[in-house]
Amino acid sequence: MTTLPPSLDSELRSLLGEAWRTDESERLTYAYDNSRRQSLPDGVALPTTREQVVGLIRACRAARIPVVARGRGTNTTGAAVPIAGGVVVSFERMNKILDIRPGDRCAVVEPGVLNGDLQSALKPHALFWPPDPTSAGYSSVGGNLACNAGGPRAVKYGATRDNVLALTAVTGTGELIHCGTATTKGATGYDMQRLLVGSEGTLALIVEASLRLTPAPQSRRALRAIYREVSSAAQAVARLMAQPVTPSMLEFMDADAVRLARDVGGADLPPDAGALLMIEADGDAQTLAHDIEALMRAAGGEGLVSLDDAADESTREKLWAARKALSPSLRTLAPGKINEDVVVPVSRIPQLVDGVHALSREFDLPIVCFGHAGNGNLHVNLLYHPADEAQTARAHAAMARVFALTLSLGGTLSGEHGIGLAKREFMPQAIDAPTLAMMRAVKAAFDPDGILNPGKLLPD
Repeated sequence: MTTLPPSLDSELRSLLGEAWRTDESERLTYAYDNSRRQSLPDGVALPTTREQVVGLIRACRAARIPVVARGRGTNTTGAAVPIAGGVVVSFERMNKILDIRPGDRCAVVEPGVLNGDLQSALKPHALFWPPDPTSAGYSSVGGNLACNAGGPRAVKYGATRDNVLALTAVTGTGELIHCGTATTKGATGYDMQRLLVGSEGTLALIVEASLRLTPAPQSRRALRAIYREVSSAAQAVARLMAQPVTPSMLEFMDADAVRLARDVGGADLPPDAGALLMIEADGDAQTLAHDIEALMRAAGGEGLVSLDDAADESTREKLWAARKALSPSLRTLAPGKINEDVVVPVSRIPQLVDGVHALSREFDLPIVCFGHAGNGNLHVNLLYHPADEAQTARAHAAMARVFALTLSLGGTLSGEHGIGLAKREFMPQAIDAPTLAMMRAVKAAFDPDGILNPGKLLPD
């Protein structure tokens, strides 16, 4: 932990006024995120302008005080936890939608804008911003940018990094930089806005974003395909992704996830379901029927138990109830949960799920898999009792083996949650030494004194 020099406390109080908080109750509010890790900062800043962010960074750099950027704390990897103390910079007051330009398919926003509020503002323009994490209703755009958030729509529309045109950010030296351009094409220098997305506040603090928007589809239809076993579902995923019609969502649930959704969530699912795919298509109403037929053909094949078509919005919502009922159902198995979002090539989903189930038996802990099959991005949910030291030790040992399995299958540690604290120690297994050295060199160029979110993402 650090201790704020009195001179820095005075400078930040002069810069921020009542938006500089040092009382313990306020600091505790910003000490944790959705990872349930906790560490008390020395102060909390609530800036409203980029100029305040510039002044704050320069003051903290001069005093060698850590700075941790924060959105709404929905991150699950501990990326927003101030483990080295210092100053938490919460962007909740920088929450303005600065401009919406339908003709340019662009929105300019401050980082504290909630994803859900942005989507609501875009509806009258028949546009949307594609990233749709589970926390979309209450996570901030800045947080989505920091972790490269994705969600079910990423299979067709891409994750956050694919839907950003330009960023304005403050580096660890207190310099205001402008990355990218508010045009859909650009070949002028390095692609630095994509570099900042997913950097978890370790390179710069984003103070403005120009976002790439997409026309809202006229219609949507959903399919629910149930298979006898995981391998049949995975083969169907490969067929679905190989044919010309790209689904707008393609979600997977293993047998344990299906059972939970049925027995606890009340979803209408048969007892012989070994795996389930939720498939959705969107687009023009006149061509959607053709697209659905193509997806149904691809979803068919060996191992298919049933294939249900939701021809109207009401039926579609009922089909998606199985997926929505799943996350709350996990807590019925155990109060503790490690939820990691590993990614493998789509063709290797069966090996991943089979390997995870073997680990579940080996470590005598329930592990449930579901997620975004079209990207090979599965959420591996390991359930345990935190009060039981033996179970806790087995849970963390099992998760290390999940990471090793994922990497052996040609996958990677994270698809949309990021690295933060949770996966930092595993980075040398996923990234070779020369590449890690280059990442550290990039970090040093942006943040030569190492004050931005220290102890995250990059290993020592």
